[in-house]
Amino acid sequence: MAAVMDLYNRQIVGWAIANNMRVELTLDALEMAIERCNPEPGLVHHSDRGSQYASTIYQDRLRQEGMIASMSRKGNCWDNAVMERFFGSLKSEWTDHCRYQGFHDASKDIAQFIEWEYNAGRGHTSLEGLAPAEVC
Repeated sequence: MAAVMDLYNRQIVGWAIANNMRVELTLDALEMAIERCNPEPGLVHHSDRGSQYASTIYQDRLRQEGMIASMSRKGNCWDNAVMERFFGSLKSEWTDHCRYQGFHDASKDIAQFIEWEYNAGRGHTSLEGLAPAEVC
């Protein structure tokens, strides 16, 4: 799975699910975020140093949208702590307890977690207890 978070309000604005971590997966998540948010040029896009994010095709897509690429320092997970926390919550609170019938069921369930549990229902201390969808 790949996800794109708006750090202003902690909302997951783009995601994609596949059984691999190829660049197409991360591009699909990025495209969803672009379509949903229509970001202004100059937006800082932060990611870890995964080969998908460092790939020429991904970096070219960021440039096409006028985004500024920012990457974590080598071996420093703290730069990406907010996303790591999201993935940790997804796994420990949601998917670890499920047995899915197939890929489609898993995708549908994860989308439900993102939209209803995380974006709309979960208060964040950094947002004064509001859910990401409540913060404009």
